[in-house]
Amino acid sequence: MPVARISALAMILVLIAGPGRSEPVTVFAAASLSGALSEFWPAHRHPDISLSFAASSVLARQIEAGAPADIYLSASVAWMDYLLRRGHVDSTTRVDLLGNRLVVVAPQGEGFALALKAETDIGNAFSGRLALGDPDHVPAGIYARQALQALGWWPVLRTRLAPASDVRSAVAWVARGECAVGIAYATDVISSPGVQLVTTFPDSLHTAIRYPAAIIAGRATAASRQRLDTLGSVAARTVFRRHGFTLLTAPE
Repeated sequence: MPVARISALAMILVLIAGPGRSEPVTVFAAASLSGALSEFWPAHRHPDISLSFAASSVLARQIEAGAPADIYLSASVAWMDYLLRRGHVDSTTRVDLLGNRLVVVAPQGEGFALALKAETDIGNAFSGRLALGDPDHVPAGIYARQALQALGWWPVLRTRLAPASDVRSAVAWVARGECAVGIAYATDVISSPGVQLVTTFPDSLHTAIRYPAAIIAGRATAASRQRLDTLGSVAARTVFRRHGFTLLTAPE
């Protein structure tokens, strides 16, 4: 084939591919990040980025089983450590990106006073069930159990729990009035108009809520590194702050 025809064909292929199209990157992220990341990386503007949201524990198990993730954003340091110990995470790329607060929520318009004290008669403070992430593996549920145990409320409430597969599902149950109360993240109050804040747990009652991010072992391509770095940019920080997250890293 003549050189001129080869050059013309190459130009056509470039035009079809489009300028600046990036290598596809798959991001596995905690469900509580769905609002912020979907705003920062909207599908119509970033078709090269695939976002998958679920409980951090579920995503970690999927990665361990070989799911083709490039970046993992967890709502739990423990689940990131779980993957790190098993060699599934590139430790050189790990960064603690965000923080959050643990809160009590109620359906919109049905808030009530709740004192976070051991002497509170929590059994009669509300009727119905308490929605939360499954405390056996969902980070928000684990933090919730720690806080309830610290207050001495766990023995009273453990039989009234409605455990959800992730924190966003728990919040949805409260928003629909299926549960009278829920324990979630402060960011969920901002992103869920159907619920209202009742009170915020002191950080001293549970493990610090941190969102570590890292590239999966063997997936540290130029594209995945660039996307991870972007999460520390001023633009990303602006979105995270608007969604109620605490910023733990300096802007890049």
